[in-house]
Amino acid sequence: MSFGMAREAENVEAGYGAAVTAVVDGHLPGVSAGPVPAGGPAPSAVPAPAAGSVAGPHSQDEQYGQDERYGQDGQQAGTPHAQARIDLAAIRANVSRLCDTAGSAEVMAVVKADAYGHGAVPVARAALAGGATWLGVAGMREALALRAAGVPGRLLAWLLTPGDDWSAAVAAGVELSAGAPWAVRAAVRAAQAVDRPALLHLEAETGLGRGGAAAGDWQTLVDSAASAEAAGYLRVVGVWSHLARADEPGHPSCERQLENFRDAAGIARRAGLAPDVLHLSNSAATLTLPEAHFGLVRPGLAVYGLSPVPDLAGPSELGLRPAMTLTARLASVKRVPAGQGVSYGHRYRTARETTLGLVPLGYADGVPRHASQAGPVLVAGRQHTVAGTVCMDQFVVDLGDASAAPGDEVVLFGPGDRGEPGAADWARAAHTISHEIVTRIGARVPRAYTGGSAPGDH
Repeated sequence: MSFGMAREAENVEAGYGAAVTAVVDGHLPGVSAGPVPAGGPAPSAVPAPAAGSVAGPHSQDEQYGQDERYGQDGQQAGTPHAQARIDLAAIRANVSRLCDTAGSAEVMAVVKADAYGHGAVPVARAALAGGATWLGVAGMREALALRAAGVPGRLLAWLLTPGDDWSAAVAAGVELSAGAPWAVRAAVRAAQAVDRPALLHLEAETGLGRGGAAAGDWQTLVDSAASAEAAGYLRVVGVWSHLARADEPGHPSCERQLENFRDAAGIARRAGLAPDVLHLSNSAATLTLPEAHFGLVRPGLAVYGLSPVPDLAGPSELGLRPAMTLTARLASVKRVPAGQGVSYGHRYRTARETTLGLVPLGYADGVPRHASQAGPVLVAGRQHTVAGTVCMDQFVVDLGDASAAPGDEVVLFGPGDRGEPGAADWARAAHTISHEIVTRIGARVPRAYTGGSAPGDH
């Protein structure tokens, strides 16, 4: 068994009126499970000026004086400069779809990393409302934060260290992972401290080459857990592992890992352990590898409506709806001549006289700098590409001759209802994966929730 550059000032000078319709409504085309609710009405669009009203450049004071959309400070009343809108109805529908796919297996919705940037507490509640019976996180602090917020249900934390607060987790009913005997001993000490048995999932290394006990160490781990269980300090409720290449359906490594996992589970049973569940499947395996479902599946990315197999199928083809729409509002619009260098290093120069729009989001907010010159956005119904280098707090878009004004909406990504890019488009532009695109959206970007609230939300 084998288990130095010139800096270009980015100031605001001129305004050109236009509007863009907000992006949140729509239904999934061609999904056998039925349409996914879009999660409520889109926010009202900024009203566009009358046709032909765009004139030459004005000062900002003149522009704001002419346009009642703006206050004295030039800001649209009550509108954040950027926002991530999270559709909880999509989360519920995605989880329901995954429950259908999982068949008799239960579903653990993975809400680690603040629910992939979507907000752990509201997403956890929405996932439970959608049919998940378990929640999964990486770190113990994530688990304890969910418990402190009153989130119920079975909850597993798996990326643990000796310095974690094992006692608090055991007291809160958090289930814990052990991939080595030291973790079993830590669980025993915690159980003794709080006078409550620990609930443990034993992790086997089946081929990923990451966490878990390797084949030569598995028997030792199993025996130590069985002894502690016999003494009443813990109960082994799960045996689990993780697939290396489930996003490549049909890859031979998946079958090898399945065989190794079955062997590991057999060793645990022969040692007298009777876990509630065996679990191996991530999002890709949940959707494409039914023989790996066992008693529990652990989808993460698919909960958020993104495809774990983007080279084979998009979200709508899998019956999923992306839950996050990332928008911003133009901070500056100005007309510039041909040959104008744009942003740090002047990696982009205008080919002709054109309009530049300044978007107040940057790599400090999670917009990948690797998407410089490549990241797509939607402005006034048309897709454009990031012009020049993405900065810490902002980037520029060459709008050509399109009408635009400070305050107009820019859609970086969303479900695609109105032709906006998706997170997968940004992933391709940055040579990464869509997991990273949504997870890296930072705390400076406020989250707004649509699609109703899950039970218990306030």
